[in-house]
Amino acid sequence: MDIDGLRLFVLAADLLNITAAGRSLGMGPAVASARLAKLEQQLGVELLHRTTRKVSLSHEGEAFLPYATEILAQLEAGCAVLGHDATEPVGTLRFAAPSSFAQRHIVPLLPRFHDMHPGITLDLRLSDTRFDLIEGSFDLALRSAPLTDSSLKGRKLAEDPRILCASPDYLARHGTPSGPDDLARHRFLSWGDLSARDMTNGQTTWRLDPKAMSCRAIFDDGASMRIATVAGAGISINSVWSVARELRDGSLVQVLPEWRLNDRSVLWLVYPRSNVLTPKTRLFMDFLIAHLDTGWTDPPAAASG
Repeated sequence: MDIDGLRLFVLAADLLNITAAGRSLGMGPAVASARLAKLEQQLGVELLHRTTRKVSLSHEGEAFLPYATEILAQLEAGCAVLGHDATEPVGTLRFAAPSSFAQRHIVPLLPRFHDMHPGITLDLRLSDTRFDLIEGSFDLALRSAPLTDSSLKGRKLAEDPRILCASPDYLARHGTPSGPDDLARHRFLSWGDLSARDMTNGQTTWRLDPKAMSCRAIFDDGASMRIATVAGAGISINSVWSVARELRDGSLVQVLPEWRLNDRSVLWLVYPRSNVLTPKTRLFMDFLIAHLDTGWTDPPAAASG
């Protein structure tokens, strides 16, 4: 099979422009059109619908695209094993991450990554709603959960402890809980999918159940949860990485610091098990592990005050 034809198809499917894809690969419009037609003839299907106004993926092209991408990834990885990766990796890397984490910890690092690896374009899909890695054809994703999906592989980035916190103003107006039983009389900010979990102080275990709390607002975005908590809307559960800055500057206070939430959450960098770990994916993964400041794994000492 024509590897350059595959590269052309994958790039044209991304750009929805055969001429632009060919230009990126050093092909003139006529050559690119002929190269793609030859690949379609070999496969016996039309991969891209062409009209005078636009290019679109055919049903067969959409089905074939992940396999074409995987063939090129396998080739790239094989060449790397043979030492043929002396040149800087190039191309687009699709990365999914929670928006609240990315805004605070990943996006500020992008200039440094781009300076180090100018040939790599990052296609960032940032949302606190989880993406399906396989259906979305992602190369890499950040997940905060136990790695139980057998279709995924990953590397542990850091622990992801969760704490209860509130603003000093809220506590001044409503009082500071002295124990878990006091939480039921407070305003509580919750995640839409928040499930019950245990809290322990080393001697006693207490069950925190959102259904038994007075939930005044329900969120699906961590940054909004943090902003509402700082504004004094109530007590919330937050990842330490989300509120460490506010705990240090005093705009948030840890509630019941002697009690620990048994959450067992861990931040993972994950990728589909079926995917070859390409040089560009490995570069970005190694970059994040090396440059992310994981000092959030424990609440700042001032948080218990």
